[in-house]
Amino acid sequence: MAYYPRARASKKIKRQYKKAQEKNKPVRQSNSQETRRSQQQIFETTLKRLHTLGNQKFATSPFSEHFNYWLRTVETILNEFETQPNIDADEQFIKERTQTLTTIKLQLEKHREKENTFEKQIIKLSTAKNRIQQVKKDYLISISTLTKQRTDALKQLNNELEDLKREQDQIIKTKTGFFRGISRKEREQKEAIIVQKYLDKQQELEITTLSFKEKQKQLKEEFENKQEPLIEDIKKFQNYVKETDEDSSLEDRWHACESLMDIINNFFQRKISNTV
Repeated sequence: MAYYPRARASKKIKRQYKKAQEKNKPVRQSNSQETRRSQQQIFETTLKRLHTLGNQKFATSPFSEHFNYWLRTVETILNEFETQPNIDADEQFIKERTQTLTTIKLQLEKHREKENTFEKQIIKLSTAKNRIQQVKKDYLISISTLTKQRTDALKQLNNELEDLKREQDQIIKTKTGFFRGISRKEREQKEAIIVQKYLDKQQELEITTLSFKEKQKQLKEEFENKQEPLIEDIKKFQNYVKETDEDSSLEDRWHACESLMDIINNFFQRKISNTV
């Protein structure tokens, strides 16, 4: 039986084999590049979603009602990012993002407490406005009552003065006329009494006028003393309401998302450097 030695590979076959090897090598590189592009797309999508959340404005009050949903959305985005294939979040990333989430949760809780105080201030503002309206109403009623009392009292005194004046005129007519029913001395005494009564009544009129002016002044002072602290309270409550009428959490939420975006970017850079 004859022995036939194994034929050596021709140069042509060697060249084909070499080409096949070279062809296989770029395929592995291409797969690696494709993985990197896929990772980059995941990173970019996550960053865009966080950017949108960081700029989200809550249009309706109370704003704190939106906090829990906003936080859950942020945590969902991060969870979806971390569970993506080939992401493999490292310890530093987990630590930094946990720290950021803890911070924003505490900040939102403070905003929630502030908003609860805001609701109380609204009630106080409404109460103060009602009280000042009642104070004004009471003052107007008191002034109206005092004015009527003054009018009635002065009218009564003026009527009495007119009666005394007529009585004095009657005595004067008696003194100069032909009535001889009473003596001169009696007429003079009676006239003196009437004159004194008239003077006393005039003095009473002046005192009564001054008394009502003083009472009116006292009512005004009492009204102002009650009104001024209420006005100050209303100004204070209005300023507080004005300051908290907008969503004050926006800045903190924006910073939180910016911080998370930086953490993700830094993680991506570490991941690239580790694969090079």
